[in-house]
Amino acid sequence: MDTLTFEQFSGFDGVDDWRADGDGAAVRFHTGDFATGARLFAVIAELAEAANHHPDVEITYPSVRVHLISHEAGGLTRKDAQLAAAISHAARELGVAAESEG
Repeated sequence: MDTLTFEQFSGFDGVDDWRADGDGAAVRFHTGDFATGARLFAVIAELAEAANHHPDVEITYPSVRVHLISHEAGGLTRKDAQLAAAISHAARELGVAAESEG
């Protein structure tokens, strides 16, 4: 599995919200309340299971932070970019705004 530089990762459609975070990419979604965060997490869990690729997710009041990396590859891969784009799309569908970390 080939790794991507963060510049290559950033070139994928739909990942504009995501920023380099040490050895991977991360984003924080401001949900406004815990219940919305739980709904977003449920969607992230479904996407992750379908992709067989599981991010680290932290749910707090009032945000959800997601971190992606392909541990077996030792960095970011196409799989991370695809899941990042799907997660960002799902958040928009729920009306949840992202604040990128950097």
